[in-house]
Amino acid sequence: MGFRVLLSVMVLSSCLMINGLDLDHVSWTQAPHYSPSYPPTVAPAPHHHHPKRPGGHHHKPAVPPTAHTPTVAPVHPPSVAPVHPPRVAPVHPPIKAPVHPPTKAPVRPPTKAPVHPPTKAPVYPPTKAPVHPPTKAPVHPPSHSPAPSHAPLPTRRQVAVRGMVYCKACKYKGIDTLVGATPLQGAVVLLTCNNTKYPLRVKSTTDKNGFFFIMPPKTLTTFGVHKCKVTLLSSPKATCNTPTNLHYGIKGATLVPTPKPKIVLTPVLPFDVFTVGPFAFEASKKTRCPL
Repeated sequence: MGFRVLLSVMVLSSCLMINGLDLDHVSWTQAPHYSPSYPPTVAPAPHHHHPKRPGGHHHKPAVPPTAHTPTVAPVHPPSVAPVHPPRVAPVHPPIKAPVHPPTKAPVRPPTKAPVHPPTKAPVYPPTKAPVHPPTKAPVHPPSHSPAPSHAPLPTRRQVAVRGMVYCKACKYKGIDTLVGATPLQGAVVLLTCNNTKYPLRVKSTTDKNGFFFIMPPKTLTTFGVHKCKVTLLSSPKATCNTPTNLHYGIKGATLVPTPKPKIVLTPVLPFDVFTVGPFAFEASKKTRCPL
């Protein structure tokens, strides 16, 4: 029992010493600690059991345990944390920005723009437009619309030829003109048709009006008239017997259809009339013309 009490006291003392050491070590940062006071503990009296002896159970009078005075933990005064004065930040005087004198922009003399002499535009000789040869429009053959199927075919008709023969004025010989000319009676003309199937030669003589009218045979129709020509053959007048080529009187004049009259004659002629000339004879070069 005494050992247990001693052990308790030693543990309690160690705790108090540790608490005291910690308080001294951290007194400037922590609040003071007070050790709790515990009442002294009394160990219970041991009870021994002895074997029964003859004559009954005998106990010795118990000896009261020795009373130990309670150990009181030392009481330390509360440690007060040191009070430090507040730190005041150092006050520095305001730093003034350095004042520089104003810098003046450099004054440069005004620069004059360079003066260039006026440039003259180059003079080019006038260019002539290219001369292109005139372009001829393409010549297309005349397009004939096909004849309607119901159109009647042209019919063959008989042909008649008419014309006039004159005697030119003597003073106009060698000149193709009929000024002052007079109708020549008895002059002979010749109609020639070079038709391979029906070759034709027909003569005709002028009347007092110098008019002639040839009625060929029925073998000459409108289908073969394009192969016919009329020429001068002879003159009955000795002072006017030289043929001229007026209106192709020497080379041969082709037959030209006579325009039909607006008023239709009744009965209708059974032939188509073609016209040539007028032709002319003149005086020979040996003939002296009267003044």
